[in-house]
Amino acid sequence: MTKEELALEVIERLKQEYPDAGCTLDYNQAWKLLVSVRLAAQCTDARVNVVVEDLYAKYPDVNALAEAPVEEIEAIVKPCGLGRSKARDISKCMKMLRDEYEGQVPEDFDALLKLPGVGRKSANLIMGDVFGKPAIVTDTHCIRLVNRMGLVDQIKDPKKVEMALWKLIPPEEGSDFCHRLVYHGRDVCTARTSPHCEACCVKDLCASADIAR
Repeated sequence: MTKEELALEVIERLKQEYPDAGCTLDYNQAWKLLVSVRLAAQCTDARVNVVVEDLYAKYPDVNALAEAPVEEIEAIVKPCGLGRSKARDISKCMKMLRDEYEGQVPEDFDALLKLPGVGRKSANLIMGDVFGKPAIVTDTHCIRLVNRMGLVDQIKDPKKVEMALWKLIPPEEGSDFCHRLVYHGRDVCTARTSPHCEACCVKDLCASADIAR
């Protein structure tokens, strides 16, 4: 089986296993997803979803958050860890949205990358979830699972994994595929315990299926 064939089969099995998988960060506007994905670095999505409730209650739009003192943002987002750097990035990002994009999140990958605190993972998430464009989100779950499954060969660098997956994953499948990898990585192909290969829907395809034996 080629890597392309493996990718298509894995996509179909994960679709059956997690038909409704989507982004686990709560948001109802594009700028809120930008804030949440910055806060999610080295923090769980569940905690971010709780913390942003207080943040948006006090600063309900881009302008309000752009004008907020960085110290006040930091005080609210501190439970997410790395509070100072995250607060600084969020403040700068909101100012840039206000001053250069009329408060709107740009629908362009390169423009997203120019926003403070936004890297390729975040930009891909915005492109896929907000704008419905092709996207490959190489978070820690994605990187771990595609290596274990044999879709990539011992590649740990996020950008290199992304580039390798663009060659294998149909563009229209990329965003949902990555969301399903998150679900599978949390529930089955875990990082901090031995993976639960006996419960895995792709165990007969996986290059590392004997890891738990």
